[in-house]
Amino acid sequence: MNSKDFAIGVLSTTGTILLVGVVLLYSLQEDVRAGGMTASGGGYVVTVGNLTQHDEELVYVIDSSTDKLIVYRFDGSRHQIELVQGIDFAELKRTSPPTDPKQPVQPVQPVKPKPRTRQP
Repeated sequence: MNSKDFAIGVLSTTGTILLVGVVLLYSLQEDVRAGGMTASGGGYVVTVGNLTQHDEELVYVIDSSTDKLIVYRFDGSRHQIELVQGIDFAELKRTSPPTDPKQPVQPVQPVKPKPRTRQP
């Protein structure tokens, strides 16, 4: 065996190993998850999350000009985006009890448990 045949054998073996590596790299694709991504523009804030109960991906859209939150989910079986829920923050503000801005907010004090005594 001369050096030319040895070089061809080494290059062929190296090429085969690299080919197997490329095939394994592209055949073992994992699901892409976009957890924790947030974008904002204009009066909108968009973020993504997932619902672990049904393993669903959700998109949360906040429209700050109208004070609304809208939640969408992707239905993979039908390849459609569906509306899950819409919340009107302005309505929540109207139904919450009013606070007096002049009166300072008192911090909540923890309740100390009463010691238990035995009763005969």
